[in-house]
Amino acid sequence: MYTAILAIICISILCLLLGMVIGLIAKLFAVEVDPRIEETEELLPGANCGGCGFAGCADFAKAVVAGTAKPEQCPVASADNVANIANLLGLSAGSGEKSVAIVLCGGNNTDAKKAVNYNGVKDCKSATLVASGDKGCAYGCLGFASCSRACPFDAIEMKDGLAIVHPDICVGCGKCVETCPRNLIRMVPATAEVHIFCSSPDKGAAKKKVCSVACIGCRKCVKAAEEGQMEIKGFLVDVNYENPPGVDIIEAAKCPTGCLRTS
Repeated sequence: MYTAILAIICISILCLLLGMVIGLIAKLFAVEVDPRIEETEELLPGANCGGCGFAGCADFAKAVVAGTAKPEQCPVASADNVANIANLLGLSAGSGEKSVAIVLCGGNNTDAKKAVNYNGVKDCKSATLVASGDKGCAYGCLGFASCSRACPFDAIEMKDGLAIVHPDICVGCGKCVETCPRNLIRMVPATAEVHIFCSSPDKGAAKKKVCSVACIGCRKCVKAAEEGQMEIKGFLVDVNYENPPGVDIIEAAKCPTGCLRTS
């Protein structure tokens, strides 16, 4: 009995000593954490989408507190939360314009012709390595939903072999952009009303052979737009997103292929 009591006392003393040593070491090597980092992270949406350019909300919060990033760089945070973060850190909240993703292609399986029969992995990058995909247009959407799977907000829907972005759901994180092997996805101002849904630089006649909704470079939209609203790039017309036209240009231009339209 005495031996058991002595053992308990010895173990208790040993645990107490070890606890004191651990506490001392923890205090000596403790790394001070700025409490503002945790407060900033709590004001972030917690999506960890990477749209800010950082690995997640925690890393972004550290960068904002350190001054190497700005609160408005988070594409998901509401304007109120951006303002709250700025107030917390004594910063001035920027008024960064919201961007959304647009897939600049209108060639679905109905309007775009198939060049080959592809039976491989249903992934855009994989399909690109095999005869550059199955569509006749070498610049069109491959339609294997790589961008849709990459979107953390389910903002991209596949319709008849074509990726469609829902701008009301898209938060502009940009995750989809890096997944497209044909660079068809562009981040544009959310206020832009119309787009040219074609990215092929080929001549109009060649494009029409493989896609009925391609931009043929007729320039009707250029003539209907105000100066500087549309840009001519060889045989392809593009919207100048720094000075985009309004939706009324669709009726004024009467695009013969319908590639000029709203999202």
